[in-house]
Amino acid sequence: MSGLALKPGELDVSHGPILYMEDINLSFDGFKALNNLSLYIDAGELRCVIGPNGAGKTTMMDVITGKTRPDSGSVFFGQTIDLLKMDEAAVAQAGICRKFQKPTVFDALSVFENLELALAVNKAVWTTLFFKLNGQQRDRIDQVLETIGLTDQRLRAAGVLSHGQKQWLEIGMLLMQEPKVMLVDEPVAGMTHQEIERTAELLLSLRGERSIVVVEHDMEFVRSIASRVTVLHEGSVLTEGTMNEIQNDPRVIQVYLGG
Repeated sequence: MSGLALKPGELDVSHGPILYMEDINLSFDGFKALNNLSLYIDAGELRCVIGPNGAGKTTMMDVITGKTRPDSGSVFFGQTIDLLKMDEAAVAQAGICRKFQKPTVFDALSVFENLELALAVNKAVWTTLFFKLNGQQRDRIDQVLETIGLTDQRLRAAGVLSHGQKQWLEIGMLLMQEPKVMLVDEPVAGMTHQEIERTAELLLSLRGERSIVVVEHDMEFVRSIASRVTVLHEGSVLTEGTMNEIQNDPRVIQVYLGG
């Protein structure tokens, strides 16, 4: 950071990971959902997180985004922003956005209007009622439309898009908010083979600009995008490595295949 002082709440990624969870523990009615979970994500990294049902993947994202408070541990965004002191809205405002498995677009609005609505502007009712896009904002929407491959669909109602196109639109809506970290939950569930390939290209194109954490069950898709994979099991990190290392790890084989 060239020795410059940071403003309060400003993201510091001058050294170390952009996102880290350390020794996170969380129990629900005696069930240990997260068990000394530690996870470190670098700036610009695309990380895949896999694991059997009940491994803690969704709970991990709930903790990062402020939806759920852990019993113990720490979660930091850069070196200065303590996420455990923030609610969901504040975490999103800081630059961490989450895409859930089921796309949540506004079906009655056009693709363009969905992106317009997602702009990182003052969402006060008075402002929204009289909001007019400036040239820079229009350019940003055009840029995102091109990135997600929906330029030709810009005036179509979101409700008539294919399942895959709705997923891309929702990723575009996240991009409009200029996130530093994107958490993406099972993006290719229910997609055609062609849509899966296009989604892989899209996520790979975003790598470097921002950090992306993808939770996914489709192993072929994970192989196509991941340089590093984290395997969760019973609320802990079982192992991390390349996809080849993961698939040949006896512990991973046992967890997925029962021995």
